Amino acid sequence: MKKYFLLPLTILFCAPLFGQTKLYENPDFDRIARRHKIIAIMPFDATITLRPKDMKDITPEQLDRMEKAEGESIQSALHSWFLKRDKQGSLTVEVQPPAITNAKLNQAEIDEDNYEEYTPGELAEILGVDAIIMGSFETNKPMSEGASVALGVVFGFYGATNKAVLNLYIYNAEDSDILVNYHKGVKGSIGSSTEDLINRLMRKASRRIAYTK
Repeated sequence: MKKYFLLPLTILFCAPLFGQTKLYENPDFDRIARRHKIIAIMPFDATITLRPKDMKDITPEQLDRMEKAEGESIQSALHSWFLKRDKQGSLTVEVQPPAITNAKLNQAEIDEDNYEEYTPGELAEILGVDAIIMGSFETNKPMSEGASVALGVVFGFYGATNKAVLNLYIYNAEDSDILVNYHKGVKGSIGSSTEDLINRLMRKASRRIAYTK
């Protein structure tokens, strides 16, 4: 899958990176966020780095499908994370359902192969939102049910994911400015589903995202 044009990140799966958190917040984020009514979450650009013996047993097309399913699963898990805060009364914006976001992207013929042709502001305009969340995700085993169940029975990908890195951006629709960049890597036992993973990864970020009280 192609990488987002504004995500110049090279991730190496080595010990010093995991557990490390990097969080940038635009100084004007609070003020800008007060004007926002609705935001959207893009499918994430996912990379699954499998063991060499597993790579021998799948085709590039199968790997691409796994990564697409993983990226959409991160999108769905983030949407669920925001919905939980909405139910708690701590969310200040509406979050566009992923089904609507993805339908609008499909109608505009936008996918992982041509994201880089659009600015974040242009994507937000197509989606009809005030800000967009997008980013990349790397793991050494598929986390989502869509990715793991499809091939897990054949290739034995079940089990705890050992390493994962999330690189998340929030962009303002009006000027494509970065409002938040959150980079977090974890390793070890990190949950049994994508939602478990997102809940763990977002613990620190939740205190700094202006859309949550």
